Amino acid sequence: MGATDARITTEEESREVAEDAREKEWVGRTCVREMFLGNLPLPLMYPFPLEQAERPEFTQFYNALKNFLRNEVDSKVIDETGEYPEHVVNGLRKLGAFGMKIPKDYEGLGFTVSEYTKVMEMVGSYDGNITALLSAHQSIGVPQPLKLFGTPELKKKYLPRCAKGAISAFALTEPHVGSDPASLSTVAEREGDYFILNGEKLWCTNGTLAELLVVMARDPKTKKISAFVVETDWPGVKVEHRCRFMGLKALGNGVISFKDVKVPVTNVIGEEGKGLKIALITLNTGRLTLPAACAGIGKTCIETVRGWCTERVQWGVPIWKHEALSHRIADMAATTFAMDSVSKLASQMADRGGYDIRLEAAAAKEWNTVRAWELIDQTLQIRGGRGYETERSLIERGEAGIPIERLMRDCRINLIFEGSSEVMHLFMAREAVDKHLQVAGSIIDPKAGMSQKMAAMPKILGFYATWYPPLWLKGIAGRFSYGEWGKLASHMRFVERSCRKLARESFHGMAVYQAKMERKQAFLFRCVDVVMELFTMVATMSHARTLKEKGKPNAEEALQLADLHCRNARRKVEQSFKALWSNDDNNKNKVAASVMKGEQEWLQAGIMGLGLTQEQFRTHAITGNNSRQEEPKRAVAAG
Repeated sequence: MGATDARITTEEESREVAEDAREKEWVGRTCVREMFLGNLPLPLMYPFPLEQAERPEFTQFYNALKNFLRNEVDSKVIDETGEYPEHVVNGLRKLGAFGMKIPKDYEGLGFTVSEYTKVMEMVGSYDGNITALLSAHQSIGVPQPLKLFGTPELKKKYLPRCAKGAISAFALTEPHVGSDPASLSTVAEREGDYFILNGEKLWCTNGTLAELLVVMARDPKTKKISAFVVETDWPGVKVEHRCRFMGLKALGNGVISFKDVKVPVTNVIGEEGKGLKIALITLNTGRLTLPAACAGIGKTCIETVRGWCTERVQWGVPIWKHEALSHRIADMAATTFAMDSVSKLASQMADRGGYDIRLEAAAAKEWNTVRAWELIDQTLQIRGGRGYETERSLIERGEAGIPIERLMRDCRINLIFEGSSEVMHLFMAREAVDKHLQVAGSIIDPKAGMSQKMAAMPKILGFYATWYPPLWLKGIAGRFSYGEWGKLASHMRFVERSCRKLARESFHGMAVYQAKMERKQAFLFRCVDVVMELFTMVATMSHARTLKEKGKPNAEEALQLADLHCRNARRKVEQSFKALWSNDDNNKNKVAASVMKGEQEWLQAGIMGLGLTQEQFRTHAITGNNSRQEEPKRAVAAG
């Protein structure tokens, strides 16, 4: 089998690879995991870590970058040409923007996570293409994994280059491989002091611009996946294709091939065979870029809506006074405050140390990216035709070039970047049941024999005898708790009750479905949706209360937004709880099967059709074919 051929793995193989890549131990305090287990770890989230006085060097950089974006970065031109102007990239290099997270010892700026995400919030509010360029380099490119796992020699060799603006990229996805890394086809075979790298990577963001790559490749003998630093000017590395997308028009994303590339053994990042684990740990903090950028997008939406709805008059009054819009505006403001709170809290947790933020980072990424998409959709609807019109067209006919159309195109990918929404739900769901699998995994393990199951019973009974009853009994004493939270007290009591209910319901689900639980994705996803809403509620309430206690301006307004966010979140939580056991899941599974078997093909009658055979829906590697696939001939339309 060639290095670009599809490598078909069994479900068991895929599960084993995923489990092997997991962090087995929880090495710090964690909020979301405790919430899954029925606890409300409020001391970990309150008082809210308010922003401290800025360091002079950070303020200088922040202001310089802000001026650079405003004066030198024409987002319209970048979007229209689909290219990063050379003066923009060089200007970012000169500012040190590619070295924000790199320690000063390696010629970087040495920013904290919170400082970095504050910068990315500003950049995200202005230009998605620049956001992607900087984020892909610093969040998942060469600097972050080297900081965490690189040898002193590797750090000394590459981190100063990255800090000076040597753009880097991350290469994992392949034509045949998305969220199932067990199917990885790119191989690295050891030959003396080198690994010989062969394969092809797809959708490598920054790949067409990069000097350095983090490449994930599999040892064909051990089947273990390792991470390598690869220089793009080495013989055998080739950009095969520049990919183009709906949004992020300048994104330097492409197909990269590797043909007998000699990679020094010293360029392995971390331990050989631990590449996926390194990637996942890197993403724990790497994922915090998108929540911050999305908070910036939310604030831009609020600014746009406020300005437009004040000036736009219909039926004799500004349109914000019509209830159909005023309710949307209120919800948008509450949601934006929640996004800001979640991003800031998760970033501060990363800075404090002593936290295991894998779930907090995933929740922040998933919740904020989904909410940002909703906010842009609402903003476009409120702007009407002007929201759908390009900023260039608006300017040419004399109106303000408000780029909602571009923001929408650029923002959609955030629900896919760095783990799609579905993958984020699966990731969090797996961690949600981790404690139960540790305690009672043998009961639902099809490989476990009866003797093994019986031997585990004392441990199982001992754990659940002390864990389960308090999930009910704690409620007796909690009816009048959290009074110090004032008007938010009832919301905090709701969160505490819901944490216990979530723990009970997830346990009940495991008891009912047992080994089939992993297939009950709808059940698990609803549990994840519940915990994400609860996490955002606590983050938002903690933020608002701390602002009030510190006597900050606009504290009362923040309390108002927190209250509204919690009211909305409570309805979502209640709906998700209800749907755990009252749903149409089985019916939907049957209908989906009917569609995929062709029993509903009649529904496609009346369309032109794509004109594709089933074969043409398959993924293809560029270097795996003698020539690029020709434009398919049009087939007879269905029906």
